[in-house]
Amino acid sequence: MTPEDRLLLYQTRRHFFQRCGIGLGQIALASLLSDNKLFGTSTAPLNPMAPKPPHFAPKAKNVIYLFMAGGPSQLELFDYKPKLRELDGKVAPESLLKGKRFAFMDTFTKNPPKLLGTRREFKRYGKSGVYISELLPNIGSVADDLAFIHGISTENFNHAPAKCFMNTGSIRFGRPSLGSWITYGIGSDSQDLPGFVVLQSGPRGPRGGAALWSSGFLPTAYQGVPFRSGGDPILDLSTPKGVPAQAQKQTLAAIRELNQIKFEGTGDSEINTRIAAYEMAYRMQTSGPELIDFSKESRETLEMYGVEPGKASFANNCLLAARLVERGVRFVQLYHTDWDHHQDVGQPLDDVCREVDRPTAALVRDLKRRGLLDHTLVIWGGEFGRTPMGEVRDAGKVGRNHHIDAFTIFMAGGGVRAGEQIGVTDDLGFSNAGERIEVHDLHATILHQLGLEHTRLTFTFQGRPFRLTDVSGRVLDKLLA
Repeated sequence: MTPEDRLLLYQTRRHFFQRCGIGLGQIALASLLSDNKLFGTSTAPLNPMAPKPPHFAPKAKNVIYLFMAGGPSQLELFDYKPKLRELDGKVAPESLLKGKRFAFMDTFTKNPPKLLGTRREFKRYGKSGVYISELLPNIGSVADDLAFIHGISTENFNHAPAKCFMNTGSIRFGRPSLGSWITYGIGSDSQDLPGFVVLQSGPRGPRGGAALWSSGFLPTAYQGVPFRSGGDPILDLSTPKGVPAQAQKQTLAAIRELNQIKFEGTGDSEINTRIAAYEMAYRMQTSGPELIDFSKESRETLEMYGVEPGKASFANNCLLAARLVERGVRFVQLYHTDWDHHQDVGQPLDDVCREVDRPTAALVRDLKRRGLLDHTLVIWGGEFGRTPMGEVRDAGKVGRNHHIDAFTIFMAGGGVRAGEQIGVTDDLGFSNAGERIEVHDLHATILHQLGLEHTRLTFTFQGRPFRLTDVSGRVLDKLLA
């Protein structure tokens, strides 16, 4: 018996189907690829970000999520509590704190915490008469386009796991993010830009970092792509000096062919992702610079947002978000940091509100003017809220601790009921005083507006089907138009 015969004798069935030139898997793969002309050849892999049909007719096509990292104080912004102001300085009743856990428990156990009424004035806005703080007058001016959700509860009082939960539906890192689930479910309408784009502003990135926009165990094609708001949107996107266009094209073609051979041999979706990424990067050498060129925007638009061309800012990112959804990008997430006000809920909060108030209102107005608001769901909020008790760390200053119950977010567009308010908190803003509203309910509602049934959007990993909403979640029907 020759060595070749011996090798054939010991070949396993798996080896046979993996290595044979035209195995059953490759027959099926060839059938799937035969009609795909997206990349210019009949043997190209399928585009992982190609639009896919939703489960039912959607109300929204795109999402812009304005994530205020750090936990904005709902009691200074949206949840007006006259009773709390009346009891300002009183020791918090023991019954309020019994059995509860907070971040930095020592600040509450050394000395009994005192209730802290807000120093900010509130005003009613719009036909609904919603209360909004003096810190956000521009957001107040578009109140009739907004829908508020009060009394939301989350699961963890530390920043990184709470951000992870708000973005992925789990406090443990490694799960797919909201934007990844959405693009996995329905793809993207943009041919020249990623389906899921991440923009950042503030003094640093959010705690949790890239895990917040990771694709987790989904194919990496669906992870968020961080963009810069000045220069090249992505570093090293431009062709290096001295490299002729023809040489670049030939190099990319050769790389693509090698990846294609490997893909046809294995069917590995990550190779498919790699091919699509090269194709996208090549197209973005044209679409990317055009995207961040604000020279064609009117002076009125730039002033409305407070944009400073070429400067990285939340205002620039809001205008960029509008331009991204205008070009078919499915999910855009803006992270703005510096909302963590333990030591001082005074001037630092004033400053960060000033950074986001005008651009947020401008985004809503601009989307409406461009005819995009009806099918773009805008979300504004953080990972949790703040306690009605004050927290004293420095003499003469008072802040608020993290609080996982009773925080507020708002939405606009995308089929939500403008001017609506759902959820109610108690007189001190400590707990939900009505039906409990959880983060998974928000996730289920967001998916619903995009035509996705949250219990059907699943992915099997290590033998178990996973979904964004885990084993809970309900659509907040009262919020919907």
